[in-house]
Amino acid sequence: MFLVLNGMRGEVAIVDTPDFTDISSAQLDAMMQNKDFTLINVHIPYDGEIENTDLSIPYTEISSLDLDKDAKIVLYCRSGSMSEVAAKELVARGYTNVYNLKNGMNEWKVHIRDLIRK
Repeated sequence: MFLVLNGMRGEVAIVDTPDFTDISSAQLDAMMQNKDFTLINVHIPYDGEIENTDLSIPYTEISSLDLDKDAKIVLYCRSGSMSEVAAKELVARGYTNVYNLKNGMNEWKVHIRDLIRK
């Protein structure tokens, strides 16, 4: 949500903007029980992945993603910073159901389970 100033009169309007949702490792773990989303690792360079990851796309190339704009997508990286950039890019491109693993693989491997290395 952000404020927009309307012309010379200084009127302020509140405009809702689509955004992404930050989730914790515990929330992602719960979501994995009935997985209904595309899980994407955007970290570069490759540093492991969460089990059942569907795609690995560098965050700098996320604009190449070609899914339905309403598809449920969960992004992650090592710390959450690259996936946040990718989430913002997807939202800007019209994706409406985007989630970001807030503290990334770092939190996942401490609180949930080890990463897979390929």
